[in-house]
Amino acid sequence: MKQSLTKSAVLLVVVATFLWLPPAALAQEAPSLEVAVAAICQDVVDREPVDAGVSFSASIGALYCFTKITGAQTPTTITHVWYFGANERARVDLDISSANWRTWSSKIIQAHEVGAWRVDVLDSAGTVLKELQFEVTE
Repeated sequence: MKQSLTKSAVLLVVVATFLWLPPAALAQEAPSLEVAVAAICQDVVDREPVDAGVSFSASIGALYCFTKITGAQTPTTITHVWYFGANERARVDLDISSANWRTWSSKIIQAHEVGAWRVDVLDSAGTVLKELQFEVTE
């Protein structure tokens, strides 16, 4: 009987402690990724974007999507999804290996692919972290 009473008292103390704590103290915030820098550019040199812009000639050949990601507490991935108009043209998974990581993808631009483009930067769950819009002109 005494042992049963002691177990009940311990359980009551544990439950009361959790009920008293504010919800913020109970919830562990999941570290979130942030896009600190994002650019569509003509090249990446020494891990930095070169000639970033929002309008490029169709004769460019290739473009790069550069991202600097912060906030990763463990290795993870992001995805660059390239769209021409409403059509997905490329999907590139990129490793993020530290809390401050620069990475990029590239896309060959065909001379006839003139118009509105965008790149969505997604976290590993598929949430859009950043959208970069740009155009390719004749």
